[in-house]
Amino acid sequence: MYHYVRNADPEFPYFRFLDLTDFSKQLEFFGNRYGFVSKAEFMACLSEGRSMPGVVLTFDDGFVDHYDHVLPVLSKNDLWGIFYVPTAPLTEGRILDVHRVHLLLGRYGGREIAAALGALVRPEYLVPRHVEEFKNTTYVKQDNEEGVDFVKRTVNYYLRSSLRTEVLDHLMEEYFADEKEIHDHFYMSPAQLTELVNEGMTVGSHSVSHPVMSGLAGPDQEVEINGSFDALGAIVGDLSPRTFCYPYGGAGTFTNETEALLEEAGCRFSFSVEPRDVTTDDLVNRVQALPRFDCNEFPHVARDPSPSRMV
Repeated sequence: MYHYVRNADPEFPYFRFLDLTDFSKQLEFFGNRYGFVSKAEFMACLSEGRSMPGVVLTFDDGFVDHYDHVLPVLSKNDLWGIFYVPTAPLTEGRILDVHRVHLLLGRYGGREIAAALGALVRPEYLVPRHVEEFKNTTYVKQDNEEGVDFVKRTVNYYLRSSLRTEVLDHLMEEYFADEKEIHDHFYMSPAQLTELVNEGMTVGSHSVSHPVMSGLAGPDQEVEINGSFDALGAIVGDLSPRTFCYPYGGAGTFTNETEALLEEAGCRFSFSVEPRDVTTDDLVNRVQALPRFDCNEFPHVARDPSPSRMV
């Protein structure tokens, strides 16, 4: 699982990303140690209910990084990847809340944004059961600077969903002059998505707006799933196979109902972020919750936490 793959930007000194040189080194490591599973081989594993050695590459969030930097490297090395795209940035022209958090932290750092957020958020803005559920299970493997975990947990998990965008609107207005300009250089365009497919890549859904799916009622989850598949299909045409990865994706962020809704939507397989190998049992009994490792769990990821080059 990859997210940002890019070069350093001096305007965002705290931004968390994987350096392009390290990305290429990591692919070489995977090739030498494990080998890669082709699209045809992976689909055969799904159809036959069997696992096999090798790596499948996935890239989340629809960033322009994936077109500008990842696609040329994959094409040069005759590799295949699955690109999971949230559709609201494409259809509504806005930056998702989860990425607004990354931008704020990336430019100004955890201490400053944590202080600004703390001044805005009152206790009644939070969902107490979410605080208890997610405080010890999120970001535990990330080596974050002071304040970052507080900001991410508060915005992504603790805040009442009805207030999240309002709080971030306030922070973005305070810290960024032109959010629309950032959007236009942050995400892939419809034409770039289409080119990914033409180059042999798979494009899958990452929902419409990147919510914690378990926090939504069934009909709202259905809108996130079907709306995203419809939007992607309108852009790239045939989505075969339909595939999905859960926003955030950790324990408690989706439910049995979410998996059932994906089955009803004709989704062939989905990924969580449970860090382990895909087994035959997964392929036979729980194809809508396949595990995958974060790229940070392997060699060739810079570990300097200030600023960190980790995703």
